[in-house]
Amino acid sequence: MTKYILKRLLHGIFSIVIVILIVMMLIFGLMNRQLIFAQDPVFNKMTGNQETVYKYNRWKEYGYLDYVPYAEYLQSLLDEGKIDENTHKKAVKIGANPKKDSELAKQYIDEFTKLYESKGFKVIRIDAPDTGRRIQRSGNAILFATRDKPLFHRLYTYFARLISIDNIHYAKEDIEDRGLTFTWHDPYYQDGRFAPAVMGNGTQYKYLLYVNNEFPYIHQNLITINLGRSFVVNRGVDVFTTMTKSQGTLAPRTVTYPTGLTERSADDLHSATYQPRSREASRINVERFDDDYTVVNTFKAGKSKLGYSFIIGIIATAIAYGLGIPIGIAMARHKDGLFDKISTVYIVFIIAVPSLAYIFLFKALGGKLLKLPTTFDMDSDNLKMYFLPIISLALPSIANLMKWTRRYMIDQMNSDYVKFARAEGFSESQIFRKHVLKNAIIPITHGIPGSILFAMTGAIITERVYVVPGAGNLLTTAINAYDNYVIVGVTLFYATLSVVSLIMGDILMSLVDPRITYTKKAR
Repeated sequence: MTKYILKRLLHGIFSIVIVILIVMMLIFGLMNRQLIFAQDPVFNKMTGNQETVYKYNRWKEYGYLDYVPYAEYLQSLLDEGKIDENTHKKAVKIGANPKKDSELAKQYIDEFTKLYESKGFKVIRIDAPDTGRRIQRSGNAILFATRDKPLFHRLYTYFARLISIDNIHYAKEDIEDRGLTFTWHDPYYQDGRFAPAVMGNGTQYKYLLYVNNEFPYIHQNLITINLGRSFVVNRGVDVFTTMTKSQGTLAPRTVTYPTGLTERSADDLHSATYQPRSREASRINVERFDDDYTVVNTFKAGKSKLGYSFIIGIIATAIAYGLGIPIGIAMARHKDGLFDKISTVYIVFIIAVPSLAYIFLFKALGGKLLKLPTTFDMDSDNLKMYFLPIISLALPSIANLMKWTRRYMIDQMNSDYVKFARAEGFSESQIFRKHVLKNAIIPITHGIPGSILFAMTGAIITERVYVVPGAGNLLTTAINAYDNYVIVGVTLFYATLSVVSLIMGDILMSLVDPRITYTKKAR
């Protein structure tokens, strides 16, 4: 079993890498990169060389290419002490065209060109539109080096940065008492309660491990998953953070800051992040904090995107299995009877009618007849708002389980071993209970782990119709906005869940049916 799981896991990891490679090839190689500016109001107001500079900067941010302006190259020489301020000031000024460059500028332009062309870059110079007297508003002359990022290098970089581990050398400044501290009494709680915590000094996060009364109760900032930073959907925030961070209005509470100041605030001190010289930069920070761990997240009243999707999805899954399997069994036991025919009509209806149509139908009926909330409100405590999304999500799953359970049951009831059991005098109830049901349920169990895990991904149509702030429409939103690394990150998340669910499904089947084994027997 162990060898089988490791083998499947390795195959799964390889499949994930191939999937991400294909997605990156589609996004960065085949998609027109100009489309990222389709809804960019800043880009639409620019012209000439200003537009070109903005365009290449954005392409660099989005991960399409490497882009090094000439001015950035000179700044690096200045920072390294290879040139002085006066040289930098003169060399950075390039003329409207090469003929108007100073001798010093020509020297450094030539060095810049040779250096980056040797690295495989293409050096581009665009002269300034010159009317003879003054340069037009479209911008000065520009000089830069650029190259498209190789696909496999981009893939390697993405996976190399996928997981980061915090360490005491994160802060580059001189810090006293750099290291880790373990305490049984978290200073976050001023009442001295028992609350173990691991705290860092010189790390990115002040709290690396801590305990509170919110699920899952034990939290950590030591290991960070970096699925990809967003540029549109949630600008500047990683995909994983976007999916797991709480939403809604601020939820203030009584907070005691490290200096002893107590006030009503939504600041989450357990998320304190290091920022150099940030304490002295603000009077409020001086009043609240005793070090440079001043950047904090805030408590929100709502759940995260994954939280909302998982609650709705897991309840819908439980309802689907709780109803779909028993009804499918009853259909098989009363094949061609009235109950079987009525249930078959329901299955045909769910399959034949587009999901969007019956979701809107249930939304209208639920809102009009049952007076149930038809839109989601993160700031509301009304549990009734979960009812319609859960039912809409459960109904197709119920039909699917009914169909397959009935089919597997009937296949088993027509098997030879059932005929032999009848010939030996076993009653129908004994045959059904001891043989038919046990064998028919085996294929159904394989899909249980996947149903549970994919509850986290949400349902695109259901969440959009009921305005659920879940993870379901994150991928479609990213695709519409050409938010490249959100697309890659969500794809990686889905692919990982698929691999894990398949492996867990295989393990569950072997537990349900001892005849299934994944070990090779000796000949």
